[in-house]
Amino acid sequence: MELNELSRRLAPSFLPPTGVLEMTYACNHSCIFCSCPWYNKTGNFEVREEMGISQWKKTIQKLCEMGVCNIAFTGGEPLLKKGIEEIITFAGSCVTEHINTENGKLTSQFRAPDLFLLSNGLTMRNDILDLCKEYKINLSLSLPGLRTFKEHTGVDNAKGVLGWFEKAVKKGVSTTVGITVTKKNLEELFEVISAAFLAGAGNLLMNRFLPGGRGIEYASELCLDKEQIKMMMDIGEEVLNKANRQGSMGTELPKCITNEKNYKYLEVATRCSAALGFFVVDPSGFIRVCNHSPIRLNHVDEIEKVKDHPYWKTFIRKDYLPDECGGCNLSTVCDGGCREAAHIVGGKVNSLDPLLMD
Repeated sequence: MELNELSRRLAPSFLPPTGVLEMTYACNHSCIFCSCPWYNKTGNFEVREEMGISQWKKTIQKLCEMGVCNIAFTGGEPLLKKGIEEIITFAGSCVTEHINTENGKLTSQFRAPDLFLLSNGLTMRNDILDLCKEYKINLSLSLPGLRTFKEHTGVDNAKGVLGWFEKAVKKGVSTTVGITVTKKNLEELFEVISAAFLAGAGNLLMNRFLPGGRGIEYASELCLDKEQIKMMMDIGEEVLNKANRQGSMGTELPKCITNEKNYKYLEVATRCSAALGFFVVDPSGFIRVCNHSPIRLNHVDEIEKVKDHPYWKTFIRKDYLPDECGGCNLSTVCDGGCREAAHIVGGKVNSLDPLLMD
């Protein structure tokens, strides 16, 4: 395909390449760090009727037609969704356009979307592993501690999660360990990451705790300060180096508190990718810019209207830099940290990231 022809089709739609699908409100953990907005007792995020199997299929088909090439199934706990196997199988049979750069040239390939399944592991089954193997799904399992696992989740299942990593690697399933880092598990972080890698986890996705959802109630107990954030990243880098693995921070950090160039194995972001790199469809079918966000936009049945929504535009235009960051010479490469955590804690999308609220 000629470059100019492909360039004219670079954007099948306004949507980012990754759609995060929250399959259900239900969960079998009661994580104190959970940021799902429907678990915030002081919020007003209404739990509405969930979409059924046929509605999710229709949504996935539409997203693929609009150029979404990565689909992540999450929740709540996605494995509690009735018909999740059928929905995943359908997604694996869809076709979307993947546009990449190879050797300096744009390439186009029509194939199934890349699929990701994010689970807490409590209801994992062998047939789900088989499904992951068949459709080349990356399986991400949450491991928020070893000794502190039950304290964080209400369930004692660290060994169970590690066991599923062992089974997954034997089947040849690509895996990621997801770790939300808090004040409570920072002390054992080296052990947690190491245990996951020894069990077979392929990659690391590390998230600092962000106030939101149920976590609002526990913010003072869980929030890391600047020194602890640096300790978290240094530990991640050390283990990744020893294991010769790659990892990433799942949420952006203010550039003024870290130097991402210090990390070779751990990818650290300072720009917000909400509405630009990914977006969310909640269990009832409403679009949100980010999984941390309690702001519902349009329903997927009216997905074309999302691009005109003022809140969506705020993120597209990056019109949310805190006033305090306005004169900073790093503002062209930094969004001042997590915008949704700032919104939840500070009351405005251009509030300071909680890390900077000293």
